[in-house]
Amino acid sequence: MDLDPSEQRSQMSDQRGMSSIRSGGLSREFSTRKSMLQLEDTRLSVPGILSRNASKRATSIRRRDGPMLERQVSSAARGLSGLRFLDRVITGKEGDAWMGVEKRFHRFSKNGKLQREKFGICIGMGDGSEFSGELFDALARRKGIDVSEGITLGQVKIFWEDLTKEDLDTRVHIFFDMCDKNGDGLLTEEDVKEVLIMSASANKLSAFKKQAGTYAALIMERLDPDQHGHIEMWQLETLLKSTTSKETCKLTAEDTTDLAKTMIPEDYRNPMRKFCTKMFESGLEHWKVMWVLFLFWEMNIALFMWKFHQYNLMPSFQVLGYCSCTAKGAGETLKFNMALILLPVCRRTLTSIRETFLGKLLPVDENINFHKIIALAIVIGSVVHTVAHLSCNFIRLSTCPNNQFMAVFGALFTEQPTYMDLLLSIPGWTGIVMMILMAISFLFATSSFRRNVNNLPRPFSDLAGFTSFWYTHHLLIIVYFLFIAHGYFLILTVGWYRKTTWMYLLIPMVCYASERILTTDHTLKVDTIKAIIYTGNVLALYMTKPTGFKYKSGMYLFVQCPRISRFEWHPFTITSAPGDDYLSVHIRTLGDWTKALREEFAKASCEAQQKNSVEGNLVRIETNAKESQVKYPKIYIKGPYGAPAQHYRNYQVLLLIGLGIGATPFISILNDLLHHLKQSRLGDFNLNKRAYFYWVTREQGSFEWFKGVMDDIAENDHNNIIEMHNYLTSVYEQGDVRSALISMVQSLQLAKDGVDVVSQSKIKTHFARPNWRKVFQTLATTHKGSKIGVFYCGARALTKQLRNLCKEFSLTNTTRFHFHKENF
Repeated sequence: MDLDPSEQRSQMSDQRGMSSIRSGGLSREFSTRKSMLQLEDTRLSVPGILSRNASKRATSIRRRDGPMLERQVSSAARGLSGLRFLDRVITGKEGDAWMGVEKRFHRFSKNGKLQREKFGICIGMGDGSEFSGELFDALARRKGIDVSEGITLGQVKIFWEDLTKEDLDTRVHIFFDMCDKNGDGLLTEEDVKEVLIMSASANKLSAFKKQAGTYAALIMERLDPDQHGHIEMWQLETLLKSTTSKETCKLTAEDTTDLAKTMIPEDYRNPMRKFCTKMFESGLEHWKVMWVLFLFWEMNIALFMWKFHQYNLMPSFQVLGYCSCTAKGAGETLKFNMALILLPVCRRTLTSIRETFLGKLLPVDENINFHKIIALAIVIGSVVHTVAHLSCNFIRLSTCPNNQFMAVFGALFTEQPTYMDLLLSIPGWTGIVMMILMAISFLFATSSFRRNVNNLPRPFSDLAGFTSFWYTHHLLIIVYFLFIAHGYFLILTVGWYRKTTWMYLLIPMVCYASERILTTDHTLKVDTIKAIIYTGNVLALYMTKPTGFKYKSGMYLFVQCPRISRFEWHPFTITSAPGDDYLSVHIRTLGDWTKALREEFAKASCEAQQKNSVEGNLVRIETNAKESQVKYPKIYIKGPYGAPAQHYRNYQVLLLIGLGIGATPFISILNDLLHHLKQSRLGDFNLNKRAYFYWVTREQGSFEWFKGVMDDIAENDHNNIIEMHNYLTSVYEQGDVRSALISMVQSLQLAKDGVDVVSQSKIKTHFARPNWRKVFQTLATTHKGSKIGVFYCGARALTKQLRNLCKEFSLTNTTRFHFHKENF
């Protein structure tokens, strides 16, 4: 039956009043008839989504199947279904989550009481968070608990139950209570500002925090158009609706498991067939690496066995036995590997090879990894060769019966040598010195020492870093001369043509030396046009472009600053486009040399601001040489050299993924695409590409590095050729209460003037980390049957996940993903 409108409103008011009591005992009732009338009066004054929601709230609810009216969940409430206070602790195992809270309570409580400052870490929101402290106060006000001396475990349990309730009203009211500290049911601009400051602190948004007053005024302008000086809970709830996740349909864990099983290809259902299929797929993907490695190890084994067999037939075998065979076999592999290890670091040669048919046969992008594998083979060969001589051959030569010794070695020795005589011979002492120098060089070449991640105590900490790696690696020049001497003055080998060490080394050493000499001749002096020091310790250098300096996007060059060191050259990716009339590089201060370079340019730019640039979060130093007449340090460059990212022209669809400073190779690509995009408008060039750029960073200030590029894309790319996705991992993911107001302000600011509040550019910033599976799924659906080049530059941790996703979606879709990586 239909209800009379007045009776209907009365029942709705009563029902909502009871709901308010059930959701936490609040004295304020936001669903009274007065509120309903106020909503109806103001629904047209609140723009956009607010007026529609107010209209929904004021609409009468009719039921034809009985007089009872069930409470209807508003669309705002449905939108707030993702609003969370905790870091996804509800996973279907609430008991396990509470057990963790209970353990932390016993750990951090004193005399059975938990203090306010430890509440956040106890429930899993982080230690010392201002946001968790305000949440603590709001929960205490709701329950009327005196928390001056802390709270007991039972009271923590009460708070926990409120925070993990499925009831939507409870979560919304708790959040409102955090904002409404005086409990009058109204939020003033100052209240909103305080919550924004708390949210900014929790999400490490220092620039946002400074502008909290401006953003609070923006919220009041939107929600309080009549300038009453306050807003009510339903208004805030409605605006939150548009910024929280809208999950209307979810699959259970059982459903997703069954679905996953049905999507497994037939070749993967049987374990043996799965193994064979994976091996076949791996062979197809890494065939370049596999055939080169196979040939490399085959050569090492063949050389070892050949020399082993040769000395097995020698007269010396009667005295030395298999010790001489083993030492000589290992020595032969050392000759081969000491020659081969120079070729992967001939950068100019590799850059030329990339453009030939050999670039399609050789894994030129894996040159450094191959260099490391050869170094490993050298370590193994050196240890075997040295141990065989020192622990066996030298002992047998010095202790065997004299008559037997003279019978076998009489033509080579006038008398039987002692162990010390052998050790002090030219082959003996050169071998020992080489082992010491190589041990030092290889130790400082390891990732932990080169990147200085060991945190060694002083003064040993000064020994680690890239500079130490650079200098110790050049000790190998001495090693090569000693290696030639070691091989020429062999005791048991007679005849220069049988002493083959120099034969192995001749061509590789000439190739490497000539490249270094030619590179020195091509050292180019450039003038610094502009230098900018950004937050996050990034130095951007804009330099003059030498005449005839041609490069492709994704390439890199070497930089030298004589004021710091006349010998050190450091590689950096070129961030300018090939069509620009200048060169630019962005240098992250990670080591001693880059730190010294940054300090030199800081001094030259403005010494007065140097301290602020270090201590402040978003202060930057920018100087133009022409305008300020600054005398910058001299800079020399060498290059350009090839890199994996330069192959982007082989694909019509690009997926570019950069972590932090790893965005640099792709900025050059985007600049190049923008250059062609502008040409295509004039009819000079036909751009037939799509690029998706995902930039993931942990610091808000990082977006300043390439803000100009982002704005340029937003202004010139009207056909969505380039799609940028910025992700800030320091901000809690969408739906978390700690980032809800930030998302709200972001939406309002973008709607108002098109500027993102986080990056201060025209590209929207997403929070937390991307869902890479969803990214690949979208691309596979959008570009069916296409070849997509996936280019990644960043930390190694993500490499495996991206490579596996490329394999998976290439297998299950007609789209083919080709993965290229450039780790730093």
